[in-house]
Amino acid sequence: QVQLVESGGGLVQPGGPLRLSCAASGSIDRSYWMAWYRQAPGKQREWVARIATGIIPNYADSVKGRFTISRDNAKNTAFLQMNSLQPEDTAVYYCNFFVRSVVGTSADYWGQGTQVTVSS
Repeated sequence: QVQLVESGGGLVQPGGPLRLSCAASGSIDRSYWMAWYRQAPGKQREWVARIATGIIPNYADSVKGRFTISRDNAKNTAFLQMNSLQPEDTAVYYCNFFVRSVVGTSADYWGQGTQVTVSS
């Protein structure tokens, strides 16, 4: 079985940084796409960033220039470096590992989520 475990969330003041990690166990390899999503209270879950081997990462407009997604394939781990955090970034952050096929997503794994709270 594949399991994803997020870590690194917590309370941070506006303008501060946090680094999230998502470690996977099981049959994960370089063919997987890795992504981060977030969900604020009362809001829909929204896509934040994604990365695939050999492809330039993509980001939501709301986090461009502030967040950086990266991956360590040897450790089956995804990272999200978050800088210049603002209160509107407060949410539960989820990691997502998936495989794309010609007919769509063929595998899709999610972590339990980690809380990020930005407040003074």
